[in-house]
Amino acid sequence: MERILIIEDEREMVRGLRDVLEFEGYEVVAAENGADGLRECLRVHPDCIILDIMLPDVNGYRVCRQIRAQNVRAPILMLTAKAQEYDKIRGLECGADDYLTKPFGVGELLARLKALIRRSREYAGEIGVVRVGASEVDVRHCRVRRGRTVHSLSHYEVEIFKLLHAHADQPVSRDQILDHVWGTGKYPSNRTVDNFIVKLRKKIEEDCANPRHILTIYGVGYKLSL
Repeated sequence: MERILIIEDEREMVRGLRDVLEFEGYEVVAAENGADGLRECLRVHPDCIILDIMLPDVNGYRVCRQIRAQNVRAPILMLTAKAQEYDKIRGLECGADDYLTKPFGVGELLARLKALIRRSREYAGEIGVVRVGASEVDVRHCRVRRGRTVHSLSHYEVEIFKLLHAHADQPVSRDQILDHVWGTGKYPSNRTVDNFIVKLRKKIEEDCANPRHILTIYGVGYKLSL
């Protein structure tokens, strides 16, 4: 039975989500604030996390970063009342995997949860440590080591890297990245892919202004050169 952690302070929302998810066969754990949410996350090891951005003690972006800082790889679905692209991109860059804007339909919520859990299981443990120039990319533990410096990787950064690695020395288009990594039919813009590529370069490349490994193929997308 998959376990879902809900971090949400609106009790009516939690009650409704719990009823729907338990009816679908999920085990549900809930927390009303960010501190309790992080504590429950480390205690129960959820298969997926539903995280509201607006919490009473700290915003969901910070909670998301704290969860990822603990090397928790469970997919995170953010709930937001904001529809602006900037807010969505900010959530994704903090380590979230998907988002829903309130109000949302139950069917869409369930479809996104199932897709996140499925992809998380499909990708788990496919590759281990990959040497890229002077860097070691540890896919399983979501981190990059270059000398004594260690950077954590978000879920999206890991999935983009794995896709590029699977097609090493071959161009991968932005549309391919969007379809493979997000795969919801409502994925964000090409600019989001570019933002994640910039983040990967900063962590992997010795000189991110002059990359030697994560290369731009103009008019197409990107290529990984090992």
